[in-house]
Amino acid sequence: MNSKSKDNLCSMLGIDFPVIMAPMFLVSNEKMILVALNSGITGAIPALNYRTLDELRSAIKWIKSQSSKPFGINLIVNKSNFKYKEQLRICCEEKVDFIITSLGSPEETIKKAHEVGIKVFCDVTELNFALKVEKLGADAVIAVNKEAGGHAGKISYKELLPLLIENCSIPIISAGGVGDGKGIQQILDLGAAGVSMGSIFIATKESPVSEEYKQACVQYGASDIVLTTKISGTPCTVINTPYVQEVGTTQNWIERFLSKNKWMKKWIKALTFIKGMRNLEKAAFSATYKNVWCAGPSIEYVNEILPISEVVKKLRNDLQA
Repeated sequence: MNSKSKDNLCSMLGIDFPVIMAPMFLVSNEKMILVALNSGITGAIPALNYRTLDELRSAIKWIKSQSSKPFGINLIVNKSNFKYKEQLRICCEEKVDFIITSLGSPEETIKKAHEVGIKVFCDVTELNFALKVEKLGADAVIAVNKEAGGHAGKISYKELLPLLIENCSIPIISAGGVGDGKGIQQILDLGAAGVSMGSIFIATKESPVSEEYKQACVQYGASDIVLTTKISGTPCTVINTPYVQEVGTTQNWIERFLSKNKWMKKWIKALTFIKGMRNLEKAAFSATYKNVWCAGPSIEYVNEILPISEVVKKLRNDLQA
């Protein structure tokens, strides 16, 4: 295993395998993170996975009580997240090891996190954003490509990674499309500092979602992933179940009109986000025909439901082979 990156994820965080178990809405929790840490990788949890600020704080404290290894919290930093400032405050007070920012300007997060020694990794989908967050002081960028799960990028890792590595002076972590050790090696050979992987961990023993959701990750593949704007207003990847086919993947004309209205778009986007998250939650934890399951193309590599430790072990063995 080698990386041409100026700063490998292992040396940045003190882990022994350069993988982040990506923050997954509704899926990631503290028990999954603990197993990931014990397996030699790191991971992050979306702050929005906790209904209250007290629950977020308690989760961070619990992980710290069980392990001294590094983990992170993912913050949505745009105006759709009304809890952002308080979530950031708690992350800083509890001193998580790193914060991953998504969907907005990370300027305030970088400033406050750095005051207490927390690293900040920023999701970016193009060079322009990467250069902006580097100038703001980000410790690394997470290059979200078009093969990523959730809010995917627009271009392939084969185009995005070399572009960022050539033009940025901070480490680049690749997110999207990787599901085995061979894929990890390809990313490292391009010069990335590490890999962020999410979808292959949905169908694991420790994952809290329904068996139906897990089985869908086993049953469906890369060709079954589609983009929808109905969840958050921003294109998001989901499994193309019969229900998704029935309701479609684009907003209706009223939603599109309101989302573009100068005075209404902030509130419409927030309401769309809240409604979409509730629909995802219902589908994730119950058996219902209204299945909207978020996942990325890397479910192509998921063939059975395994413990997280076995998934990581398989990645290591694949890489060595």
